[in-house]
Amino acid sequence: MDKPASTRQLKVARELQRDLAEIIRSRGMAMFGGAMVTVSEVRISPDLSQAKVFVSIFPSDKADATMGILNENMGAIRGELGRAVAKQLRIVPELTFLLDTSLDYAARIEELLKK
Repeated sequence: MDKPASTRQLKVARELQRDLAEIIRSRGMAMFGGAMVTVSEVRISPDLSQAKVFVSIFPSDKADATMGILNENMGAIRGELGRAVAKQLRIVPELTFLLDTSLDYAARIEELLKK
């Protein structure tokens, strides 16, 4: 069973989520083929060296292509993140982008309830 996140982990995760959302927003929808990318959650390891970044993508049929673009540009995004958090963190965590499917799940449940 995972240990609950410490207060420091939660604070760092919130800051990373805010900064990553701004970095992705500044790149614009054109970079992602018209898809809207939202950073829904960030979970960071206890040693602050690795961050799992959960993103939701709308429309969901562009998810695979958009995840590919995010992973191709991970180095550049991490570099920008490093400049944003340079004063707060000694090391910039390694990023892992994961697709957050909770919106699709909620839409599917809603669709089933309408029947």
